[in-house]
Amino acid sequence: MNVNADPDGKLVSALVRGISILRCFSNKCQELSAKELMDLTGLPKPTLFRLTETLCELGLLRYSERLSKYVPGLGLLQLSSPVLTRMALRQFARGHMQALADLTEGQVQLAVGHRRDLCLVELANGMGNTVFRQEVGVTISLSRTATGRAYLLGMAEEARAAYLRDLQARNPQRADWLEQRLVTAREDLARHGFCRSHGDLHSDIESIAVPMSQAQDGELWIFAVSVPVFSPHYSKLETDLGPRLRTLVRSVETVVGGGLP
Repeated sequence: MNVNADPDGKLVSALVRGISILRCFSNKCQELSAKELMDLTGLPKPTLFRLTETLCELGLLRYSERLSKYVPGLGLLQLSSPVLTRMALRQFARGHMQALADLTEGQVQLAVGHRRDLCLVELANGMGNTVFRQEVGVTISLSRTATGRAYLLGMAEEARAAYLRDLQARNPQRADWLEQRLVTAREDLARHGFCRSHGDLHSDIESIAVPMSQAQDGELWIFAVSVPVFSPHYSKLETDLGPRLRTLVRSVETVVGGGLP
């Protein structure tokens, strides 16, 4: 979030700035110096140091003397636990996901989206998967993945149009490309029951994604399976893996309809 993006003044500025620091970290950016944090957030040095000191005291951030950089603290992991625990659907789906992952020798993923945030909340790796290793908590691209495009198609039409308008303003070429991909994704959903990527994010990985029919408490859940393009299962995505993934999703929906504990 842009620390200055609050025209109505409804947000608590100190909280927004503190969270903007935490959001600088990712699976690809795990260690950051004070200078790097200032560059990323645009915060002045005195403000940054007050906030990082507070975050360190709360255990959400830690300063590594060995690295001379800040790293995410264990407090962030503790905060994520209630989010994952309330998603009881994960526990039911895990065994089905692992069975499919072992069959495909790839990876089966479960992502949850709310508004414009789409996050990986469960995954299963097949024994033969040595290429594609995501982690729970990773943000998933809305434009360059089968999961992201399935999520966009599951959005309310107004919300999806607003997202595309904002993307058009920032990156017209990407927006035009995405609109074409969404046409294909919609056709794939109608014909096969799943969206398919074409190596858009990882050139050596092919993925298909199946959204659940209904949102769960305002969140849309999407299952996906990914295999390397050199896998013998690659040629079976449409004829075998796609139907298996649809069956997995329908099984989960049956339990949700019956009520999860």
